[in-house]
Amino acid sequence: MILVWLDVYRNQREYFYALADAMHHEYKAITDAGFVVQLDYAVLKSPGNSVLKSASSTDVELRNARELGVEMTNHALQGIPEDRVRYHHCWGSGNTPHVLDIPLREIALAAKDQTPRLMAWKPPTRGMSTSGWSGRNIKLPEGKILIPGLVSQSTNVVEHPDLIAWRIKTFASVVGKENLIVGTDCGFSQSWDLIRLHPSVQWAKLQALSEGAARASAELWRT
Repeated sequence: MILVWLDVYRNQREYFYALADAMHHEYKAITDAGFVVQLDYAVLKSPGNSVLKSASSTDVELRNARELGVEMTNHALQGIPEDRVRYHHCWGSGNTPHVLDIPLREIALAAKDQTPRLMAWKPPTRGMSTSGWSGRNIKLPEGKILIPGLVSQSTNVVEHPDLIAWRIKTFASVVGKENLIVGTDCGFSQSWDLIRLHPSVQWAKLQALSEGAARASAELWRT
């Protein structure tokens, strides 16, 4: 792959933009057909962003890699209405330390004009923390809506509605209740042959999510 782009493009950045141009046609075909296009982990999985997985990477390298990912994603989405795009960011549900997770605030605040309007996130990793936002006058970019995944698709533990309500209120205190929609993690069926939970557990989690949302809404929207 590297030899190919070296033979055709002047540099790596030109190659990346050619990829973004190609993906633009795919994204536009989806939205023109009346569907919503969801980009999964696009910013941090853009070509060249392997630096994000290196424990030895410097802060400058990490920031530059994120900025390049945002820039390429914006380029691929140019001309596509923001309300037809969702962005899903996943820190992974594997049994790993998650000590190198990119903080949620750094990804959300990197959003520019053409970034997705709806973003889904994986809890409850270190990157998911909202504590770094509080008291710093940090706000979600105008027109953006956050969809945090508040029940896991990878454990058999059914989250308590009160815990879900508390998480909802915590996010609402940071991004505003009008900018928040709750959801699940990656999805109970991540691929056709990967269903981690029994359907009865899936439904129990969705019921808990609904009850937790109702309890949080009763407080947040109380007149």
